[in-house]
Amino acid sequence: MTDIKLTQYSHGAGCGCKIAPAVLETILHDSGVRDKFPGLLVGNESKDDAAIFEHESGHCIISTTDFFMPIVDDAMDFGRIASANAISDVYAMGGKPLMAIAILGWPIAKLPAELARQVLDGSRQICKKAAIPLAGGHSIDSQEPIFGLAVSGTVHRDNIKRNNTAEAGDALYLTKPIGTGMVTTALKRGIATTEELAEAVAVMTELNSVGEALGESKGVTAMTDITGFGLLGHLIEVCDGSGLSAQITYDQVPLLKSARGFAGKMIYPDNTMRNWSSYQNKVDNVGSESLLTLCDPQTSGGLLICVKDNEAKTVEALLSKNKEPVHRIGQMIPRQDEAVYIR
Repeated sequence: MTDIKLTQYSHGAGCGCKIAPAVLETILHDSGVRDKFPGLLVGNESKDDAAIFEHESGHCIISTTDFFMPIVDDAMDFGRIASANAISDVYAMGGKPLMAIAILGWPIAKLPAELARQVLDGSRQICKKAAIPLAGGHSIDSQEPIFGLAVSGTVHRDNIKRNNTAEAGDALYLTKPIGTGMVTTALKRGIATTEELAEAVAVMTELNSVGEALGESKGVTAMTDITGFGLLGHLIEVCDGSGLSAQITYDQVPLLKSARGFAGKMIYPDNTMRNWSSYQNKVDNVGSESLLTLCDPQTSGGLLICVKDNEAKTVEALLSKNKEPVHRIGQMIPRQDEAVYIR
């Protein structure tokens, strides 16, 4: 079964399967919560990473789900990446994951059941790394392979981090390099090297577990993770939700080693341009390379962290203590004509 390439059995890949922001806006228009639930602190009235319900004074439950089609050919890596990606939403809210439930769609007539078992084995590896059980799940016979998790977590109300609470003057940090969409597109075209793929897989399977510690930091004003809408798309959500703009210095944005080479060869996923068409009127000074990298749909991307400037050193120390790289990429500023300015 080693010659079976999972990416050849799906039309999309990873978080690149996401519906484009502009289309999603149409689907979700006026879909905010109409009934009042006093305990629901974060619901679908906002564009946050997960829902949060306060079940008793100060103690909250986080609930989220994420699933997609194969982004790599190896079944176990597919399970690992999809699981790390789903669990990330709990960390992005400042929480601690509690347990996960599997979501599996498998084309039984096309692919061996043994491969699906390997997907689940990969998922268990990541759940073990996150110290949570893969406690159950649901499966269907589908036209394309699909896998993901529904994840529950916990957080104290005082530690909740949202994506619409940034403040002017905040420093912006990103914990992982970007470019996974380009690498996995190159994989699907058969031109990614073993080394290029290995770097991308290592990034996508790294847990954003530092998010739990960042939840306890009063210097962190807002947080989200970077997935299918690319760095620009998720940063714009922070800007629009917070009523601010952002300045980013492109040369300070971490990239995968192969990202610039793929950009130069115009190797990018379709959703890059769908992303750009959704928010191009909110961005100033994008270039030919930065368009492809900053709009690149990420799968299991890093945390985008907004930090009070006078707390920047403290948060940098926290990141270093948790063996996270420190990439300061920009700053939040008062609202301007555009949402994001690239320097």
